[in-house]
Amino acid sequence: MRIRTLAAGLLAGGLLLTACGKEGTPAPPGGEGTNTAALPTYTVAQNVDLPGSATFAKIKSAGTVTVGVKDDQPGLGQKDPTTGKFEGFDIEIARMIAAGIGVAPDKIKFVTVDSAAREQAISNGQVDYYVGTYTITDKRKQQVSFAGPYFQAGQDLLVRADDTSITGPETLKGKKVCSVTGSTPIQRVREQNLTEPANIVEFQKYSQCVEKLGTKEVDAVTTDDAILKGFAAQDPTSLKVVGKPFSQEPYGIGLNKDDKVLRTKMNDLLQKSLDDGTWQKIYDATLGKSNATATKPTIQPY
Repeated sequence: MRIRTLAAGLLAGGLLLTACGKEGTPAPPGGEGTNTAALPTYTVAQNVDLPGSATFAKIKSAGTVTVGVKDDQPGLGQKDPTTGKFEGFDIEIARMIAAGIGVAPDKIKFVTVDSAAREQAISNGQVDYYVGTYTITDKRKQQVSFAGPYFQAGQDLLVRADDTSITGPETLKGKKVCSVTGSTPIQRVREQNLTEPANIVEFQKYSQCVEKLGTKEVDAVTTDDAILKGFAAQDPTSLKVVGKPFSQEPYGIGLNKDDKVLRTKMNDLLQKSLDDGTWQKIYDATLGKSNATATKPTIQPY
């Protein structure tokens, strides 16, 4: 199946805290589709000063910004195993924010951080901020803070295209369900007893779950609908997303818990992108190519 080839390519994209540099323009998932929307350009702000932001002071001193991202999520955050470049909606949001605080594109360093290590990477200063399908929750806000949300997603299910037995969360009993360790979707499966504990399978990357789906070692992959539609768009003959989203997953930019100054600046930049059409252009050129629903977020003062 193409699923196995797809997953293998994504897994070659990098491990925890694997560094890379400047990014290029993503192609439509699977190289197909009629959406030819182009990415916007981001004007690098000049003479930016954010008194009271320790993170910004670090960025200004280094002359570079280190951004934590995902590397295996089509349309959102994906690393090309051939070129080493990152692409997707989250990547472009990260680049837009960097430009807004005065960082040129060639001074952005993307590093892959898996879900379970995000809070530690932010708190330890391994990344200056994190943009990678990072759902805002009260529990996480005890360790980090969030700008945004910059996207509104919802949990859903990815299954094999010929599977008619799974139509939504209520049909998961007795099925093997896979997701990423430390993610809110796998926590919800466990807390709501959607399947038996022995049938819950966890990995560090969603691409690993997709590979197991292809080999029939699991029956469903669950995470946010935007992520799943990206995978389905790359292999529509083998994969499909079923049911309706059964949660609210607001994606935020994770940053140091005490850096209110930088958080406020990021919120201002996100709001500007929503107002001037930049957000929509980013969406159309990335997630829009996988038919994920464009739900514009409402910025909150987290």
